[in-house]
Amino acid sequence: MILAPSILSADFARLEVEIKEVEGYGCNWLHVDVMDGHFVPNLTIGPVVVESLRSKTRSTLDCHLMVNEPEKMVPWFIKAGADVITIHFEAVKDLRGLLNSIRAAGRKTGVSVKPKTPITVLEPFLADLDLVLIMSVEPGFGGQSFMPEQLDKAKWLASKKKSGAFKGLIEIDGGINLKTAGVAKAAGVEVFVAGSAIFSAKDRKQAYADLEKAIK
Repeated sequence: MILAPSILSADFARLEVEIKEVEGYGCNWLHVDVMDGHFVPNLTIGPVVVESLRSKTRSTLDCHLMVNEPEKMVPWFIKAGADVITIHFEAVKDLRGLLNSIRAAGRKTGVSVKPKTPITVLEPFLADLDLVLIMSVEPGFGGQSFMPEQLDKAKWLASKKKSGAFKGLIEIDGGINLKTAGVAKAAGVEVFVAGSAIFSAKDRKQAYADLEKAIK
């Protein structure tokens, strides 16, 4: 079980300090939300920031590309040092080809689907994936409410793992807190992205510890 703080909820003016703080709690995965203002109605960070982070941390940089035409951007994030590159099924024309390019560069492959996209669209690609990211909110902004119906996707993926058709990680992003982490774990989730539940907490260390306990 992996707890992956989302830096979208961190203070960007002191990002290195924020990262070192959560790493001090035991964090070794960092979730990086990349938004282009087109695929989703928000604009965040690009490869320059990921490259800077790479020089400051040994944690896994789990980069979620919520962008149009990810084919153009994936090489930038490979060069910047991303460890996991997750693209959206809805945004890519040649999914298998792009997954092959990511794997050929020595990076982990991930695919995400929006809440309204059925998880079954990924069935032909499961053998090519190191990770599937379930969005339990509409992608684009932090702080949204958890959509419990999205857990059916985790259950479907868990059944595919049991059958051997999928050997990657099941990740969830959106509205993860002490209440939702437990039900997500029960559905088969293994990687939990948490933003405001950690970075907006009055006692971050305790919040991280409580979440870690909830998933382990």
